Amino acid sequence: MGEKRQDYISWDEYFMGVAMLSGMRSKDPNTQVGACIVSQDNKILSMGYNGFPKGCDDDEFPWARTGESNETKYPFVTHAELNAILNYRGGSLEGAKIYVALFPCNECAKAIIQAGLKTVVYASDKYADTAATLASKRMFRAAGVELVPYLHTGRKIELEV
Repeated sequence: MGEKRQDYISWDEYFMGVAMLSGMRSKDPNTQVGACIVSQDNKILSMGYNGFPKGCDDDEFPWARTGESNETKYPFVTHAELNAILNYRGGSLEGAKIYVALFPCNECAKAIIQAGLKTVVYASDKYADTAATLASKRMFRAAGVELVPYLHTGRKIELEV
């Protein structure tokens, strides 16, 4: 009897990979973010990426980062975390974990807390010093949500189709 393979990916690599792959669906020219929600027994419950709400044609809404408020993407884009929460159709997300490419903003933090998710695993915290991220961290601490920086292994996952 042979031995099992030793170089398989970890659960964290797998779920963060799914989150990153989801982010590749985003049509945002600057920031592609994906999210993957996972049950306590390592089952994928939902995924999401940043984009416009259903029915809002992404050729008709702005993708700009600067300009008058309604001429930018910011009032219109739904973030990956909120999309993953809203995409879930199975009941409660209580106790689940969310893997995200980018640390959640304050609005997504509210949704994560309200949905009952208990752990956030994030790949990047590049906006750590912004007011929105500081507010997120404060709310997460108050609500007892565990924050886990993703440990980058350096492994490259490539897809060929």
